[in-house]
Amino acid sequence: MQLTYSKANAQKWSNLPAALSSRIGIKLGDLNSSQLAAFRNLMVAVLALNTDNEGYDELLGNLVADDYLNTVGGGSDYGAGNFYLSFLGTPSASTPSATGLWEILFTGHHYTQPYTFNAGAITGVTPAFRGVEPMAAVTANSRTYQPVEQERSAIASALSGLSSTELATAKLSTTFTDLVLGPGQDSKFPTTKVGLQVGNLSANKQALVLTIIKLYVNDLDATTAATVLATYTSGLASTYIAYSGTTAMTTQNDYFRIDGPRVWIEYSTQGGIVIKGTPHPHAVWRDHTTDYGGN
Repeated sequence: MQLTYSKANAQKWSNLPAALSSRIGIKLGDLNSSQLAAFRNLMVAVLALNTDNEGYDELLGNLVADDYLNTVGGGSDYGAGNFYLSFLGTPSASTPSATGLWEILFTGHHYTQPYTFNAGAITGVTPAFRGVEPMAAVTANSRTYQPVEQERSAIASALSGLSSTELATAKLSTTFTDLVLGPGQDSKFPTTKVGLQVGNLSANKQALVLTIIKLYVNDLDATTAATVLATYTSGLASTYIAYSGTTAMTTQNDYFRIDGPRVWIEYSTQGGIVIKGTPHPHAVWRDHTTDYGGN
């Protein structure tokens, strides 16, 4: 599980199942019960708690959805046991005297969350991937999960709140079949921002955009999230939103983007892979400066 911190290792993530895009580290399916408890404790420490379908609960929802795909035709390539955890570099305590560069990387089908540390401080939490198949709710252990629905709904609400003129400015002429800056597309941010500038919107409409950003950032533990969110909020007026397809984000090739001085979030509606004829979402959160901790 503990590997060298390197560019090649840090980039070892994907939206695909591990059988189709290999991962590094130890997979959950190889852990015994006490080791799984230790994994849970780690995730509880770095993710938000006590909010349905956000933070740690969103992670559980992704694992539940992949277990469901395993049972409805996906087979052994799918399932919670196929997610991987690794420590890149040597973990050190978060103290003022700490030294060293290291990363926690948790990645699997439709879910990746990195945490990069340097000299005892967290320096990056992106690129982070969120997606799920099916988009519809899945039930397990007397709980119903729909881990990406709140993000989709918030995007649809922000777009539906725009005037016809604002919506026309935000709409892109290009059709997007997937994310622009998904796996393997590091450091390729467009040089020119496109769409509608958030600073030109009313306060209520700006708040709707900020709500979308919060749904990604607030997956993290409260202290980390607050620091990141303060940076993104300060740059909100210079942030742009854009979309393609329909505003509901429920039809294949529907696409939405937030591009700020620091924040980059994309949402793309895909066709069904295991469950044909039903759309499912892909989303990526990146940071113009601190992807991979700024390394």
